[in-house]
Amino acid sequence: MGMFAEFAFYLVIILILLLVIASAIKILREYERGVVFTLGRFTGVKGPGLILLIPYVQQMVRVDLRTRVLDVPGQDVISHDNVSVRVSAVIYFRVIDPERSTIQVEDFMMATSQLAQTTLRSVLGKHDLDEMLAERDKLNSDIQEILDAQTDAWGIKVANVEIKHVDINESMIRAIARQAEAERERRAKVINAEGEQQAAAKLLEAAEILARQPEAMQLRYLSTLNVIASEKTSTIIFPFPMEIGNLMPSKSDQSSQRGRG
Repeated sequence: MGMFAEFAFYLVIILILLLVIASAIKILREYERGVVFTLGRFTGVKGPGLILLIPYVQQMVRVDLRTRVLDVPGQDVISHDNVSVRVSAVIYFRVIDPERSTIQVEDFMMATSQLAQTTLRSVLGKHDLDEMLAERDKLNSDIQEILDAQTDAWGIKVANVEIKHVDINESMIRAIARQAEAERERRAKVINAEGEQQAAAKLLEAAEILARQPEAMQLRYLSTLNVIASEKTSTIIFPFPMEIGNLMPSKSDQSSQRGRG
């Protein structure tokens, strides 16, 4: 009976030692770090690999250093030109300082998410709708710089920000379509007017050349007749020289003056 009691005592001691050793041994993966606190005070960052802790004296908080993907939910934004849109984005970030991400902020995931939502509304509200649709790269860069600067105190590095969707209501889409149609019509009219202006300038230049050389006008007459003849038409148009028209009024005036005389 005494030997059984002694064996049971040693067995309990061995079990306690095994439990203590098991609680003291920690294994951290390559992408993990352990923030160690001794009696509640920060004493260092350990890992990766095998680390030993003093049970009930030291505690460890695991921190994942891999890049995290944060999906920012859709935010209602009023643009600078008073257009109501709903914008969603995605943020890529990672922990670069396990100590600050554990001590300086309670929940860095929640804090980063809330900061991203407010920053998204603040930055996009300063831009027009056209800039949101056409200059996404610039807006992504601006949001990323602001988030990176503000989360630096938490030991977080914001690597990239991407705006996913810019949703516009149906009435605004129709208004934008009408605006785009009006803009296309305006450009068409401007292009047409510029073409007329250039054509008029070329015609004036050609008229000046023909005025300097009257024989050139006869060549144009012959070229026009050649074009008409090639179209297989029975109608032949002979040009009426303008000089004859100028002479006819003068002859009639002279006859009228003779009649009066």
